[in-house]
Amino acid sequence: MTVGHALPERSAKFTREMTPALPAARGPVSRAVVEALAADPPPATSLLADAMRAMPSADPYGEDLQLALHTCYELHYRGFAGVDPDWEWDTDLLRLRGAMEAVFLDALRRDTTPDDDVDGALEELLTEPVDGRGVTHHLRDEGEWWHLLEHAAHRSVYHLKEADPHAFVVPRLHGRAKTALVAVENDEFGGGRPEMIHQGLYADLLDDLGLDSSYGAYVDAVPAVTLATVTMMSLFGLRRSLRGALVGHFAAAEITTAPSARRMARALERLDGEEGGRDQARQPDGEGRQRTRAPTMTFHRPRSSPLGPR
Repeated sequence: MTVGHALPERSAKFTREMTPALPAARGPVSRAVVEALAADPPPATSLLADAMRAMPSADPYGEDLQLALHTCYELHYRGFAGVDPDWEWDTDLLRLRGAMEAVFLDALRRDTTPDDDVDGALEELLTEPVDGRGVTHHLRDEGEWWHLLEHAAHRSVYHLKEADPHAFVVPRLHGRAKTALVAVENDEFGGGRPEMIHQGLYADLLDDLGLDSSYGAYVDAVPAVTLATVTMMSLFGLRRSLRGALVGHFAAAEITTAPSARRMARALERLDGEEGGRDQARQPDGEGRQRTRAPTMTFHRPRSSPLGPR
């Protein structure tokens, strides 16, 4: 049976649970942002001034700044339950966000190597190393169920809004570049079939794994390194000057999706053989998603897991 025949009820659930609660603060900057947003209505100038004073010592990849950035960016997506939507364009909050972005961007530029060889970069992406190692390699070869569940929870921070950050760039492109990007985005958003939107398919995957498929459910559980991969996309998407970075990021992600998806499918097949079956979604070789068998699992994970105690 294809996913499209099985999804409508769960996809409807996904669309209802779309506005998360404000996250718990992780430091002075994120605390100021969260407390300001909880005030009704804006502005809350004194709180944001406290955050600005804390910026010089902020770690660009740290828990506090990344959660604060994530929280600011979410105002441009689905917002937060009980938060005045006018906060999206509050000038004091935008000024603080700009200061945080400057810290983050400086670190990204410092820690990456500029390269104007587009053909060389694409060639590297198109070549799958025989001896490559990564998270999906580990899951395929020796991962346990709690590894798979934790991976799915981490990835949910992005995949429940999959392709949304990249949609910001559409009006900033023209000609062939716009046509190509929109063609791929169309597939991400279901190609006219709401039951096939990839965000909804990932929500169904979380349901099948026994995890929480609510939008933003694991933001409070995941570390800064997970948030940073998503805040970077929003940063690129919301700044027209970084449209090239966003398109490059999108191309790199799409090129490398199929090999990673194959490894995940094999991980599920291996664990299915060990544990017994239930339905789960997967994405094969860049085509539409389809069903495979995945296990009935018991969630075993160490006490130090970022998803919380056992």
